[in-house]
Amino acid sequence: MLYALCAALSLALLGLDQWLKHYVTVNIPLGEAQPFLPGLVELRTVHNYGAAWSSFSGMRWLLVAVTSVIVIAVAVVLLRRIVRHPLGVAAGFLILSGGVGNIIDRVRLGYVVDMFHLEFWPSYPVFNVADICVVCGAVLGSVYYLWFYEKYDKRGKAHGDADAPSES
Repeated sequence: MLYALCAALSLALLGLDQWLKHYVTVNIPLGEAQPFLPGLVELRTVHNYGAAWSSFSGMRWLLVAVTSVIVIAVAVVLLRRIVRHPLGVAAGFLILSGGVGNIIDRVRLGYVVDMFHLEFWPSYPVFNVADICVVCGAVLGSVYYLWFYEKYDKRGKAHGDADAPSES
């Protein structure tokens, strides 16, 4: 049930990401903006030919390959049920959703469409729904790994016995 719910949410976020990228591309000329949450966030059409902060700009196929390897690794972890705790599962599906969203853009367009610009922090990079998914997934994954992995999913220990005294 957890996997089905996370998969459905992941597909919905992927759909939102692709729809919003299409919307801004059609309705907001490149480099222009329109208010979204006035004073906080505006929608601005930007073509990002790189990764975060335009790093690796122009290395389209390298970015596709690296992102694909990460997405496949996360998918394998989820399919093999290596991660079972809800926080870890949610993190994995968020990373999948965001990774696939940006892969679609890079393969189809040669760049990623970004649109969220923080008005109160003008120097912060413009980003998209897929980026939000990846960052939230990474943060949740870190929290899961630091506080829940050892107790719930580490190999060699029975589920929930991480706090039990050892017999050595």
